[in-house]
Amino acid sequence: MRMNEVTAALGRGPAGDPGAPVFAFGGDYNPEQWPEEVWHQDVALMCEAGVNLVSVGIFSWALIEREEGVYTFDWLDRVLDLLHENGIFVDLADATASPPPWFSHRYPESLPVTADGVRLGYGSRQAFCASSADYRRAAASLTRAIVERYAEHPAVVMWHVHNEYGCHNQPCYCDASAAAFRRWLRERYETLDALNAAWATAFWSQHYTDWAQITPPRRSGAQINPTQQLDFARFSSDELLECCRAEVAIIHELASQPVTTNFMGFNMGLNQPVDYWRWADELDLISNDHYLAAEDERNFQELAMTADLTRGWAGGEPWLLMEHSTSAVNWQPRNLAKAPGELLRNSLQHAARGADGILFFQWRQSAAGAEKFHSALVPHAGTDSAVWREAVELGHALQSIREVVGSPVVDARVAILHDTDARWASEIDSHPSVDASNRAETRRWHDAFYRLGISTDIRRSTDELGGYALVVVPMQYLVTDAAAERLRAYVDAGGHVVVTYFSGIVDENDRVRTGGYPGAFRELLGVRMEQFVPLRAGGTVSLSDGAAGMSDGATGIIWSEQGRSTGAQVLATFTSGVAAGSPAITRNDVGDGRAYYVATALQHPHLTELAASIAREAGLEPLELPDGVEVTRRGDGERTWTFVINHSDQAVELPIAGIDLLGAADARATEAVRVAQGGVAVVRSS
Repeated sequence: MRMNEVTAALGRGPAGDPGAPVFAFGGDYNPEQWPEEVWHQDVALMCEAGVNLVSVGIFSWALIEREEGVYTFDWLDRVLDLLHENGIFVDLADATASPPPWFSHRYPESLPVTADGVRLGYGSRQAFCASSADYRRAAASLTRAIVERYAEHPAVVMWHVHNEYGCHNQPCYCDASAAAFRRWLRERYETLDALNAAWATAFWSQHYTDWAQITPPRRSGAQINPTQQLDFARFSSDELLECCRAEVAIIHELASQPVTTNFMGFNMGLNQPVDYWRWADELDLISNDHYLAAEDERNFQELAMTADLTRGWAGGEPWLLMEHSTSAVNWQPRNLAKAPGELLRNSLQHAARGADGILFFQWRQSAAGAEKFHSALVPHAGTDSAVWREAVELGHALQSIREVVGSPVVDARVAILHDTDARWASEIDSHPSVDASNRAETRRWHDAFYRLGISTDIRRSTDELGGYALVVVPMQYLVTDAAAERLRAYVDAGGHVVVTYFSGIVDENDRVRTGGYPGAFRELLGVRMEQFVPLRAGGTVSLSDGAAGMSDGATGIIWSEQGRSTGAQVLATFTSGVAAGSPAITRNDVGDGRAYYVATALQHPHLTELAASIAREAGLEPLELPDGVEVTRRGDGERTWTFVINHSDQAVELPIAGIDLLGAADARATEAVRVAQGGVAVVRSS
């Protein structure tokens, strides 16, 4: 990953020390929305705030190519030159995210089609089908024209391909997509016999006798074949990846700067399929967009989880936060403003978990258009506003902690597995409970370790796990034989693993592993479950008291199971409901390690208590942190920087010795750090 090249280049600008890397700070800059005289005001304010990197041109296709093959760059020349003259660097987009009206009007079959057969119109953004040959040709031509012109421009330090792939327009069910899907299936299965076997087409008389008979999983009278749905999600991700690869290849041919595209974290679901694990190796650096769910009372923990996931895509190396918001967004049901200090806390949470750049959407708040009420660094109220003052404060804070840049996150001894395939497959219809969610269960376990001050990495089942003391496998519904064997080898070698309900159930083709649940993990866990017993909406099931390190009164939600131990020690049983008497939590000694099974969804505080107990058995020591206080560390081998972020409404004091880089100049050295309510400290220690 080449994030270090960007931060080093920024360090050579006016805001940095020559040769010393600095945090990237800035956001999407859309000067085309404003009269040219405003541009000069913008760059003056950027300098005041300490902005050193802006993304330019993301939605500029219509102004760069006003008619097919005719490019107009004079305005963009002036923008880039002005930024360069003021020491502000550019993440330059190839502008392919949103075709202009002339393109969609001339090539109407390039527009995406829904599962119901409705062809979507233009007039918004990203109105194209990834399988459209017309779109791909036009996007490649546009990319080449932009890169040929600006590859040597001194302001450009990185390239931005497209924008949020798969958002709004994928999957597409048109005839072009259908033909591409059939080609993809031929490559995957080679023969119709293999496809029919994988898709279990003997069910419901779905057997195919000709490739031409296969379509995308368009709307039908009943449930669509689940393996067809899963393969279409995989295909849709690969179609978008082909578009991305083509544009990245053009940039690599013509330019030397690193290339990225902005991912979207846990925001992506089955209906917007992108498998970012597969995409990560195609890019020079990883960037992500993140927006708080405003009404989620623990949205700061979801932010932390998504940052950990992004670091996983980056292979543990520094990454770039491409977008987040200074305050409210415009697209949630109730777009709540951020509280005082929340802008700084959110930003430094990302930095604490590996981000070496903090960018926003956008620089100046739009006066018109669909996102006019989306907050920005320069709000409608202008510089005489709390948002602007907090933005300037953030710029100063990032300068104060710039020595952190380039260092990895340390002490992540727990890995949480999250495979895109497993999530997609778990979200397909016709499952035991609509309440069972891979993402929600992943979040519950991440939250437990977050509360305990134990750093977590989010990895996939194909990654090397030997360096972790503990691996958590939350609702890994789909798992391959190789991944299950890898986990078994990890435990044999002394690792500790926790597997939750609805895991190991099917193989890569969504075929149930028969013989009892949890399928692929049955032998490892020493249990055999016979029947799922999901709960009614809002229902709970009680667990036996005083077991598994939990206090009395533990209850499960969503799920329970009937079954028995086949060798595992039963730590807690269900004591109510149909599953009463069956094991709820078990522990199985395997080789030199231990494997735990949790057959229900637990909530705080009992899940946190269980996680603490298991962590201690794995040799980890949880911290005693006040609720809402986050502790994360980065380090370079010689120094450690401890980020203490206080989301609570009470001041806290923690026994952390060192230099508080954000403290007052005459009070930075400390044996214990005190952080005000809603405040942040970054403490350097040797």
